[in-house]
Amino acid sequence: MKGDKILELQEVKKHFQIGKKQTVKAVDGITFHIFEGESVGLVGESGCGKSTLGRTIIGLYKQSEGQILFKGRNTQSFGDKEKAALHRDMQMIFQDPYASLNPRSTVMEIVSEPMEVHKQYKNKKEREKRVIELLEDVGLSRDHANRYPHEFSGGQRQRIGIARALALNPDFIIADEPISALDVSVQAQVVNLLKRLQREKGLTYLFIAHDLAMVKHLADRIGVMYLGRLMEMTESGKLYSNPFHPYTEALLGAIPIPDPDVEDARERTLLKGEIPSPTNPPSGCVFRTRCPYAMEVCSRQKPAWQEVHQGHFVACHLYNEEVMGEEVRTHIAASR
Repeated sequence: MKGDKILELQEVKKHFQIGKKQTVKAVDGITFHIFEGESVGLVGESGCGKSTLGRTIIGLYKQSEGQILFKGRNTQSFGDKEKAALHRDMQMIFQDPYASLNPRSTVMEIVSEPMEVHKQYKNKKEREKRVIELLEDVGLSRDHANRYPHEFSGGQRQRIGIARALALNPDFIIADEPISALDVSVQAQVVNLLKRLQREKGLTYLFIAHDLAMVKHLADRIGVMYLGRLMEMTESGKLYSNPFHPYTEALLGAIPIPDPDVEDARERTLLKGEIPSPTNPPSGCVFRTRCPYAMEVCSRQKPAWQEVHQGHFVACHLYNEEVMGEEVRTHIAASR
């Protein structure tokens, strides 16, 4: 049974001004929510804005428009004390486990720093005890506490980053491509670690990645981004078995199947061209320049973000009753 909404985004935008005339629409009107205890995956090609969205949610970037509600409250209205509490409840695991760790600090100093900043635990001895507990939670030992980041492998450094994210006992964690810089064999270990920590500590995740195959094992629901906008969002199983949006279909088709005969025989939706520039996105639907089913309406009208089936949201004119009749949509679906 689902809990309360821990995070809700309402038409969130993050635009960056470049010079006097150009604007990069990195995030351009994102709406979705996450329930307590849930894992939501956010996927898309490089440059689609998924990492920018994660940094905007946690406050590293200030949103240009829209509302971010955490536990029912608008984060823009928070004062200093409320922001401090927000930073305790919401933490981030960064993509590069080496760049995100201070090379001049020991693991003990890195993991205990959030506790000192937020004045948690009475003294240094209690903080050190807590650090040892966290290291053991993520599969390291007390012997690692006095070493420096360069003495560890990539997978071990990411475990240190996870331990630091857990230092303040957060409720919600944004994992920004935490496995993309790791070897394939280590990726599975880190994903299994995140799943175990979620079960034991009741965590809620926003898991940002570009690897759809790996996200499937962690996420309850998955959202697909393209050029700053959400294209589709639904339960993980539904997305993989019955994708609605042509872009999602193409992404899933790019995942290799470990059976040469099946891989050679299957049909795929192939995308043509390059991703347009976020400084000058296409009018209407931003995906229309690469979509095999693009229509005239796609160039002049932005598709609405709508729930076409229970829990299945999509932004595509193929599912807009005012644009397409059932007979035409059935014909297009059958041709895929």
